[in-house]
Amino acid sequence: MRRRKSNRMIVSMFLAIILLLSSFLGQSNVSFAVDSVDNLLVNSGFETDFWEDGSWAVETENWDGVDLQHFNYASDEWITPLEGEQAFKYWVKDTATPNQVFTVKQTIESLPAGSYQLSVHSMGGEAAEAGNVTLFAGENKLDPVMTKGYNNWDTLTFSFDLTEEATDFEIGATITGAPNSYGFIDSFNLVSKDNSSQPVEADIFVEKVEGLDNEFIKGVDVSSIISLENSGVEFYNEAGDVQDIFTTMKEAGVNYSRVRIWNDPYDSEGNGYGGGNNDLEKAIEIGKRSTANGMKLLVDFHYSDFWADPAKQQAPKAWKDLSFEDKKTAVYNYTKESLQTLLDEGIDVGMVQVGNETNGAIAGESDWSKMSALFNEGSKAIREIDPNILVALHFTNPETSGRYSSIAKTLDDHQVDYDVFASSYYPFWHGTLDNLTTVLKNVADIYGKKVMVAETSYAYTAKDGDGHGNTAPKNSGQTLNYPITVQGQANSVRDVIEAVANVGDAGIGVFYWEPAWLPVGSDLEQNKLIWEEHGSGWATSYATEYDPHDAGQWFGGSAVDNQALFDFNGQPLSSLNVFKYVDTGAVAPLEIDEIKDISVSANVGEDISLPATVTVIYNDGSEGSVNVAWDQSALAAAIKAGEGSYEIDGTVEGDGAVKAHLQINAKNYVVNSSFENSDRSMWEITYDSETSGYATFQQKASDAKSGEYSLHYYSGEQIDFDVTQKITGLKPGYYSLSMFLQGGDADESDMYLYATTEDQEYKQNTSVNGWVNWSNPEIKEILVLDGTLTIGAKIKANPGAWGTLDNFYLKRTGDYVVDEPEVDPIPDPEEPGTGEGEEPTTPEPGTGEGEPTTPESGVGDVESTTPEPGTSDGEEETELVNASTDKELPNTATTTYNNLIIGLLFIVIGFGFVWRKRKYLKMNS
Repeated sequence: MRRRKSNRMIVSMFLAIILLLSSFLGQSNVSFAVDSVDNLLVNSGFETDFWEDGSWAVETENWDGVDLQHFNYASDEWITPLEGEQAFKYWVKDTATPNQVFTVKQTIESLPAGSYQLSVHSMGGEAAEAGNVTLFAGENKLDPVMTKGYNNWDTLTFSFDLTEEATDFEIGATITGAPNSYGFIDSFNLVSKDNSSQPVEADIFVEKVEGLDNEFIKGVDVSSIISLENSGVEFYNEAGDVQDIFTTMKEAGVNYSRVRIWNDPYDSEGNGYGGGNNDLEKAIEIGKRSTANGMKLLVDFHYSDFWADPAKQQAPKAWKDLSFEDKKTAVYNYTKESLQTLLDEGIDVGMVQVGNETNGAIAGESDWSKMSALFNEGSKAIREIDPNILVALHFTNPETSGRYSSIAKTLDDHQVDYDVFASSYYPFWHGTLDNLTTVLKNVADIYGKKVMVAETSYAYTAKDGDGHGNTAPKNSGQTLNYPITVQGQANSVRDVIEAVANVGDAGIGVFYWEPAWLPVGSDLEQNKLIWEEHGSGWATSYATEYDPHDAGQWFGGSAVDNQALFDFNGQPLSSLNVFKYVDTGAVAPLEIDEIKDISVSANVGEDISLPATVTVIYNDGSEGSVNVAWDQSALAAAIKAGEGSYEIDGTVEGDGAVKAHLQINAKNYVVNSSFENSDRSMWEITYDSETSGYATFQQKASDAKSGEYSLHYYSGEQIDFDVTQKITGLKPGYYSLSMFLQGGDADESDMYLYATTEDQEYKQNTSVNGWVNWSNPEIKEILVLDGTLTIGAKIKANPGAWGTLDNFYLKRTGDYVVDEPEVDPIPDPEEPGTGEGEEPTTPEPGTGEGEPTTPESGVGDVESTTPEPGTSDGEEETELVNASTDKELPNTATTTYNNLIIGLLFIVIGFGFVWRKRKYLKMNS
């Protein structure tokens, strides 16, 4: 505990007197004013003396065991105040035994029924000196949360509901601590979460989205449904009865459906390509069922015979040899005839997409002037059929800086006629929701367009239901900001809806992509037969003729069965109801939704322990901590094994499972090696190109090897830069250096990892080959003698190249030892064969005499030989060159320093020889 300094005593006493007087002056007020319009508590920040005004009550069974204070931040010059000037401070005296418990609380005379959120800020000791804070509101309480260290403020928060008005309702915190534990609490906050309407009781929490229009689109794309039903998949309602899925979705608040249309998704024998075999006939059936259930239909023309997305926009087989003018006519005729057919069937078509994710091509055309002409042909056909039908264009990758503004400007420059700018948004790929709102609002404000999300989804389980494998979750390359649970899935959909609504009136809706693409069975071999027969997997082998490089190699089942809004057996998940709950809000019994695995990194030889608690996420979104019991035998085995990666199982209260991902490393001598710390002054970036500033420390987990930050580069001009760090204080010996690198569009590049000592440079060439395809160059056997090493990476590439660098790692691999050379002794003058004036012999090179010894396994061999052709097996070459001459160094790791030592040794031997010779001559004279 920090003590106030004596030179502050007078000031502190003066402030206390003023505070005391102000308290007495305030006694004439019988009631206390609420701190703000929103906060329902009084004196929530302890700015007035609660001992005097009674705003907070403090209770404990042992007043002698605790020191509880109305604390003035000014009395501690090292503290970081939360807000205001005062706080509540506690200390469990070192004489107290056993643990002490006390409560600070406030009683609210009357609290209406409704949904509320309570929070408080806490800070204090850590480990044995930590306080355990339990936030409570009536009978509702948050699990205890330990303080995490001096000045490390934490926010504790949870939500609760009152079904009827409560009187004399108590809120506050109960704090427990061992002797010498201490802490501070400040800024209690109690707010009503919904002053206009009460949330409905449900199985999940959903926060109401304010300002949603009655016409806001809450849509789903169930294009694969016919093939799934033909494959034997059944769908149920909440009561467990078989029911038309469109009826179930309507009951859940869905008001729009979306269907893709491919021109001819069949081979010459009539075998379907899969993915639902979605031709016009399938669209008619889906459209009829949608209309019968009171939903509008969005028609999604791909203008392809199979999947169209940014990676492939292949023209239909029938259009392959058409001239561009004939292709324009084909787009116009196909759109008009198909749309008219749908309307003739009585289908309520509200919107039509001209193309699907057309970031850079449509129907085989990639020139924007031609693309724009095709967009206008589709739009023209729709306008002529019914001018009230909305025309949408669909793009993706909103996270890419400038993409949507550039596309929208290009469309405007080419006078493309459309109403809705639609975006895909998958939260594990496409950046933040704030960015989504920003880029869509920019298009809406500048170009007067409506905007929406045409595709989104999120996983509710990590399990694979059909043996084909899933697109999410992945261990790298994805940002998973929500738990992989039903509640997490509901939160994701709700937040996407809010992000679009936040655009304003121009934000018209959100579609969930394929919420019913379920497994067709549990046996993989049987599933393959069903996918082939009914096209209920994403692709069949028959698609090879049209798409040989993708579908032809990876055909199979559903990659999104774990992102459905129905479980693997066809039962609706609670998350399906998010489409109606966003209008009212929903509350559920509080329970743990996710237990956060932990990651622990340590160096060999350090004391390694795992935390006593782990973080949990509750289904209302609040966080807490629970006790955990770790597999101590597995932990001990990992520590004994040393360097490596390990998983340690843990069990939390209630039999929940958690894992500790333990990484035991040799010490990394690179400071801030993965750029996570905000102080990056140890890194120097230098540019050899005319432009600069294109290499930046980027916060984007999907582009980082670990953590959230990486060194990102991109430029439309020539790229040529170095990133370096000078490391000092190294113990003489051998080291290895590595890093991770990923990127693309670097057709002409010169990239390498390097390390430089006083007179040597070590270099390892590398390259990039695609997003999150991480290269891991490594330089071994770097000899450091003077304690200093500069490490770095050189990135030189053509304009348009991009990529990220992350996780530099320098570790010590061996000692460097110099043995004194073995020299023949001075021969005895009286021994035969010894003549006057003979010189001592110098060891011949290559005999091992006098050569420095190196560790075993070649650690001391500092030069890598160039592998013979055919023997490298794809490995990159490590080069060792002299920094001044660019010539290869010899196999012995000698320096000027070593030569000097050997020279001095020879001089000493010479003096000894001369002295003995003179002594010999004197004895014989």
